[in-house]
Amino acid sequence: MRHAKAGRKLNRTASHRKAMFANMAASLITHEQIVTTLPKAKEIRPIVEKLVTLGKRGDLHARRQAISQIQDNDAVKKLFDAIASRYATRNGGYLRIMKAGYRQGDNAPMAVIEFVERDVDAKGKADKARVAAEAEAAEAA
Repeated sequence: MRHAKAGRKLNRTASHRKAMFANMAASLITHEQIVTTLPKAKEIRPIVEKLVTLGKRGDLHARRQAISQIQDNDAVKKLFDAIASRYATRNGGYLRIMKAGYRQGDNAPMAVIEFVERDVDAKGKADKARVAAEAEAAEAA
């Protein structure tokens, strides 16, 4: 029996779960909206909300804690510069989970998780910047 054991295992080892949540948190911070399964969305919400609270604190120790958790310096920079200032006056509730039907292949419940007052252009901006950087690198070579 799993009495007093919070959190879903999601059929993964602890290390896989930790890495998956780090990657999902970095993607959510970068794109400000991701589509995933409903159980994963419900598990990632408290992780990212705690990261936003670290960003609002804004000191060096908080930045190092965020980097150790999500392992992505660009995402941490955006978290501390853009997202933390956006939610400076808000006391929690930074994310929204919306149900998005069921996945075609296995009928898994899907959800969209996004920041409440998100930047609509952020979803495509990071991808466009990456493609432009790759094109410049190809031209230089």
